[in-house]
Amino acid sequence: MDAPIIKTALPGPNAKALIERDRRVVSPSYTRDYPFVMARGAGAVVEDVDGNLFLDCAAGIAVNSTGHSHPDVVAAIIDQSQKFLHMSGTDFYYEPQVRLAEEFNAVAPLSGDTRSFFSNSGAEAIEAAIKLARYATGRYGMVGFLGSFHGRTMGALSLTSSKAFQRRGFGPMQAGAFHAPYGNCYRCPVGLKPESCQAECLDFLEHQLLVHLISPDEVAGVVVEPIQGEGGYVVPKPQFHQRLRDITRNHGILLIADEVQSGMGRTGRMFAIEHFDVEPDMVAVAKGVASGLPLGVTTARAAVMSWPPGSHASTFGGNPVSCAAALKTIELLKASLMQNAADVGAYLLGRLKELQLKHPIVGDVRGKGLMIGIELVRDRVTKERAVTERDAVVDACFQRGLLVLGAGKNAIRISPPLVLTKAQASTAVEIIDAALGSLPVAGAVR
Repeated sequence: MDAPIIKTALPGPNAKALIERDRRVVSPSYTRDYPFVMARGAGAVVEDVDGNLFLDCAAGIAVNSTGHSHPDVVAAIIDQSQKFLHMSGTDFYYEPQVRLAEEFNAVAPLSGDTRSFFSNSGAEAIEAAIKLARYATGRYGMVGFLGSFHGRTMGALSLTSSKAFQRRGFGPMQAGAFHAPYGNCYRCPVGLKPESCQAECLDFLEHQLLVHLISPDEVAGVVVEPIQGEGGYVVPKPQFHQRLRDITRNHGILLIADEVQSGMGRTGRMFAIEHFDVEPDMVAVAKGVASGLPLGVTTARAAVMSWPPGSHASTFGGNPVSCAAALKTIELLKASLMQNAADVGAYLLGRLKELQLKHPIVGDVRGKGLMIGIELVRDRVTKERAVTERDAVVDACFQRGLLVLGAGKNAIRISPPLVLTKAQASTAVEIIDAALGSLPVAGAVR
């Protein structure tokens, strides 16, 4: 399908009717960025219930890695569904789960043998990582980073610090959770310059947090996003992750890479942590792992994942249909889509950097592969966040037939299916260009 093709005012009549039904019966806790109502999709194109076609650069929040309803993934789902839909891996055995664990043993960014625990989502994958870290080390403390998002279940939420409202009303948080500054060189938390960065932002972790708040021998694990997702698609310098690995290794602390959004080929490599020449002790994935079916995976070195039967389980985790989708997803990523993410992502990043030269409101463009963030500012010197302007650009893109999402307070995230073509990437850039140009005041270059 070619896109975009907008036939009605947005939202159209059918979309309006469904949104009204939603308001009456669905939890108001869901955040809806704009009134898009999905009807069907193929590749990187989606159609709403009024027949409007959109170019999708959101991918269900980076979930539809192989595109919408990839025929090979659908065939794998049908094949497994015709055999059996469920037989809990908590109590019994089935080959799709074993095969997927073997696949993760081969592709995970961990040396030596690994074991995998299967759940249903990213939050559950993080919950498993927290429990495993505590069990394996006999310690209680967990460290996360400011701006992070790890999920909304209570353990994951205790490490999440992207937005205060995500935690508001649910306190107190799980005990033993601490936070340190993340390596955001565009907004360096210690006021230094990117070109001379030596990961000084980790001084707080090493010389303050581990000295004044919790003894390092009581810290079980550090959970870190290799590229911060909800916090604004922030790409740290390699030395940030490298120094963090040194700190954790020196104190016997497990390093846990949250690859829920950045993993499964999105950055042009299977896992984003591979860009930083760092090996964690554990990795958590979900989102793009099964091309849209619910699945979370927590993979750890075999020596770490040595907890006994009954210590953790999930009735639906590792569902055979989801495992079949994941196996086909990984096959497609290896065959071409991971390389496509690298190639088209580099092209898209370059085109978006051209917009940075054109539009003063674009303060920073960053990313790897098809995980790209555009940070909008009202002033390039003060870096005042352009919050309302970001929201206006996201809506303007929607009105023009492009689906994108916000990230952090003032960034736009570009996270399309990994089947995106260069032609589609060019279309996305043209729409973003027009959306930026539609702002009433663009500011002045400074």
